[in-house]
Amino acid sequence: MKPAWFDYCVPRDLKEALHILDDAGQEGRVLAGGQSLVPMLNLRILSPAVVVDINRIEALNGLRAEKDCLTVGALVRHADLLRSADVCGGWPLLAEATRQVAHMAIRNRGTVCGSVSHNDPAAEHPSVLVTMGGTVVIAGKAGCRELRAEEFFTGTLSNALEPGEMVVELRYPRPPARTGSAFVEFARRLGDFAIAGAAATLTMRDEICDHARLTILGMGEGPFRAYAAEQTLSGRRLDPKRYKDGFAEAAAKVVADVDPAGDIHASAGYRRHLAGVLTQRALETAFARAGGQVG
Repeated sequence: MKPAWFDYCVPRDLKEALHILDDAGQEGRVLAGGQSLVPMLNLRILSPAVVVDINRIEALNGLRAEKDCLTVGALVRHADLLRSADVCGGWPLLAEATRQVAHMAIRNRGTVCGSVSHNDPAAEHPSVLVTMGGTVVIAGKAGCRELRAEEFFTGTLSNALEPGEMVVELRYPRPPARTGSAFVEFARRLGDFAIAGAAATLTMRDEICDHARLTILGMGEGPFRAYAAEQTLSGRRLDPKRYKDGFAEAAAKVVADVDPAGDIHASAGYRRHLAGVLTQRALETAFARAGGQVG
């Protein structure tokens, strides 16, 4: 199929882009990488009246690694993260997840902010943003506002953007010292959307888990924050004899809490089983990377 007719606008700065989006209201869509938008246009899942191509706005192409925060602009591609030594060294969970995004051609063109804005439940970046306690910076004609990642995701392929607004950057806090992280997913073929996945961070203090964060993807309408599993681990002693029991208990909490839907790719029961298996795998890997003593 071909897309329905739309007006194509190419603003030269953010102010102009926001003015066009404000005029378009609910009929406007932003084009950055286009890896989600273009297929949806061609299938007529979306038929906006106005498409705003922001690729000429150089101010949105910033990738800045600072002392406490990584800032990712709206035109930063997946591949840009993997080419950055600062990202790979300072935000390893983000880099590890990005390596598993689709194929190289998609990573070269698709944008991180675009993936987060699209909010496919099986996508890697929304879950990573939640796990890392990230922030979404939103711009509109009236000014900018910030939302915590968990406030931004509102349902399958939906978010908290108001008509006339767009995501201009994402902010990822720098992980504390002695934090290990891991991102694991399962897909039928390399590059396919994941059937299930898990993103985990563990911050250790001696043999005590000082802080744990765990998010599951592919289980519902967006990133699923596993609060019960986190509470099981936070403050818990994870020594060589007991860490596997702790992770098994956390995985059991995840299995009990997720409520996946079945489809042609996997039944609900199989997805639930995968959530537990991948949770345990992600936690064990994060624990080892945090310097935990593996028995």
